[in-house]
Amino acid sequence: MHRTLRPFELLEPESLGEAVRVLASAGTGAKVLAGGLDLVAKMTRWEIEPPCLISLGRIPGLASLESGADGHLHIGPMTTLRSVELSSLVSNGWPLLHDATRQIASVQVKSMGTLVGNLCVATSASDIAPALCALDAVVHLVGPSGARTVAIADFFIPECCSILAPDQIVTEITVPPPRPGTGAAFRKLAHTKACIAKVNVAVLVERDGDVCRRARIALGAVASTVVRARAAEDLLTGGVATPDLLAGAAALAIEAASPISDLRSTSGYRRDMVGVLTRRALTEAWDRAGGS
Repeated sequence: MHRTLRPFELLEPESLGEAVRVLASAGTGAKVLAGGLDLVAKMTRWEIEPPCLISLGRIPGLASLESGADGHLHIGPMTTLRSVELSSLVSNGWPLLHDATRQIASVQVKSMGTLVGNLCVATSASDIAPALCALDAVVHLVGPSGARTVAIADFFIPECCSILAPDQIVTEITVPPPRPGTGAAFRKLAHTKACIAKVNVAVLVERDGDVCRRARIALGAVASTVVRARAAEDLLTGGVATPDLLAGAAALAIEAASPISDLRSTSGYRRDMVGVLTRRALTEAWDRAGGS
């Protein structure tokens, strides 16, 4: 059903400081507008009726995508998913993030939607969030009380929410560079390529010969938020990466999942596929870490 948008006020600050002040003074219900895919869709369906939108579009420098002096990848709040997908900097230096972005089928969605906006929606079925969790990304926030940073694994909280307060703005995502001997892999299961995930898994491993120095396993669409399979990571760390060890880690990843049954899949199938996808991703990441 086609519906017209309810009336609202559009404000376009020209600096980040002005945006913070405007958001703080705009009152209850005001929303920050970046790409606007999820926000405008909800407004069209009358699910939300914000009295005021604060657009970030006129603020210079917020579409940044660059490697800083610290070697970290810096992603601004207006950087589109398409920019991330097409960036040789990302594909060469952070291939896990590149692979996850490619899983979003619609070029139109990636051309309009921003990476930060995807995270702020805080859906557990995001393809981007598990990859950034596995990469130990950091979220930078600013609000009336000042700036703060939070690990992305702590940014999401249960029931499809985040810690982002109504008067805060995400100013940047930073991603540390993978260390030597690192391999990563992203696996997704969906009904069709255009559908959101039934299950997705992002894996990162560091190897020293046959020994796993460090492991990260992040799971999407199998809980009310993105989850880390920490018991599986602990099992791998310091272990010799035999097929049995990888299978044991995949079994522990299943225990980290608490999926539901819905129109897209059953909880039992999702749990089984967590094990399958994790084992495959671990095997692929391990081979890549060894240069295969």
